[in-house]
Amino acid sequence: MSYELIALFMFASMLMMLATGQRVFGAIGAVAAVAAIALWGAGATNIPFGAAMKLMKWYPLLTLPMFVFMGYVLSESRIADDLYRMFHVWFGPVRGGLAIGTIFLMVLISAMNGLSVAGMAIGATIALPELLKRGYDKRMVTGVIQAGSSLGILVPPSVVLVLYAMIARQPVGQLWLAGVLPGLMMAGMFVLYIWIRCRIQPHLGPALPDAGAVPRAEKLRLLRAGLLPVFIFATMMVPFVNGWTSLVESSAIGAIAAFLAAVLKGRMTWAVFETSTRQTLAISCMFMWIILAALAFGAVFDGLGAVRAIDDLFTERLGLNPWIILILMQLSFLLMGTFLDDTAMLVIVAPLYVPLVKALGFDLVWYGVLYTITTQIAYMTPPFGYNLFLMRAMAPPEIGLRDIYASIVPFVLVMIAALALVMAFPSIALWLPGYVYGL
Repeated sequence: MSYELIALFMFASMLMMLATGQRVFGAIGAVAAVAAIALWGAGATNIPFGAAMKLMKWYPLLTLPMFVFMGYVLSESRIADDLYRMFHVWFGPVRGGLAIGTIFLMVLISAMNGLSVAGMAIGATIALPELLKRGYDKRMVTGVIQAGSSLGILVPPSVVLVLYAMIARQPVGQLWLAGVLPGLMMAGMFVLYIWIRCRIQPHLGPALPDAGAVPRAEKLRLLRAGLLPVFIFATMMVPFVNGWTSLVESSAIGAIAAFLAAVLKGRMTWAVFETSTRQTLAISCMFMWIILAALAFGAVFDGLGAVRAIDDLFTERLGLNPWIILILMQLSFLLMGTFLDDTAMLVIVAPLYVPLVKALGFDLVWYGVLYTITTQIAYMTPPFGYNLFLMRAMAPPEIGLRDIYASIVPFVLVMIAALALVMAFPSIALWLPGYVYGL
C-alpha cells in the first residue's frame, strides 16, 4: 500500500471514530498510535513520547490555565454583570444602543476569557432577557449574542490561538496581536450593521427612555465599576506589548489581578474559588490531551510524507492556483463546522493544512486568523452549526430554532465580508505583530 493511501486510510479512520461519538483526543490519538506501530513497529513508541516531551517543554502553555482562571473568576464573581449595567445606561438612549452595547460587552468578555462559549453563556443569561424585556426584536438580539460570542477565539487572550500556536509552531504573542485588528474590525462591522438596521427599522431596537433618566453620578459610578475588567486587561497586556514582561508573566499578572479584584469587591467566596479552579483544571487538561494527540498524529503524517504528496497533487497534477487551494481549505472548514467544534477541526486538519499552507508560501500567523474567522462562520451556519444549538439550549421558550436560524443570516454575511477583507489585505492581521516585534 502506498503512503498516500495509508494517509487517506488514517484520515478516514479518524473521521469514522469521531462519528461514533468518541472523544476527540481519543480518536486522534488511537489512530496515530495504531498507524505508528503498524508502520514502524515497537520503535514507534518514541513518537508519542517525543510529542509528550515537546508539550511539557512548551513554556507558553502555562498561559492557558492562567487565562482560563482569570475568565472564570471574573464571570463567577459577577464582575461581568457590572459591564452590562454600564452599557445599559450609557447606550440605552440610542436606537439599537443596547444591542450595540452587547457587542462591546462580548468584546470585553472575549478579552477576559478567550473562549466563545463563555461569551455565549454570559450573553444568553445576562443580556438576552434584558433585551427581550426592553422590546428588542427576538431575532435581532439572538443574532447579536451569537455574533458577539464569535469574537471569543479571535480577540486575545484567545485560548484556541494558543492551541494553534502549539500545533503550527508559531509564536503565541504574534498570533494574539494578529487577531486584535481583525477582531475589532469585525466588532465594528457588527455595530455598524446594527446601527443602520435600527435606523431603518426602529422597532427592531427601540431607544430606552429610562436609561437616559439615570443621574450622572450613577452613570459615573457604573462606568468605574464596568471599566474594572478593562483595567485588569490593561495591567496584563500593556507590560507584555511593551516588552516589560514575558507572555507567561503577563498571564500570571492577569490571573492575580482578577483574583484581587474579586476579593476587594467582596465577591471571592469559597464557591466562586472552587468553581473557577475546577473549571480551569478541566479545560486545561482537555486542551493538553488534544494537543498531545494532535502532535502524535502530525508526527505520523510527517513521517509518511503525506503533505508533500498532497501538495504535489494540487499544484503539479491538478495545476491549481495557491489561492484556489486556500479557498477550498476554508470551504472544508465550513463543512466540518456542521458537526465539529473549533478545537476538533484544528487538530484534525492541522497535520495536513498547516504544512501545506507553508509550502504554498502563505504566512502561518495570517492563516491562523483566517482559521479562527472561518471556524466561527462554520459554527453559525445552518443546518447544524454548533453555536445554533448552544443558543437554542440557552434561549427562552419563545425563541424557536427557526428564529435562531433566521437571526444569524445577516451576521454570517458580515463575517464573510470580514474574512474576505483579511484575505485580500493580509496587513490587517500582520501589521500589529510586525510593528510590535519589529518584523
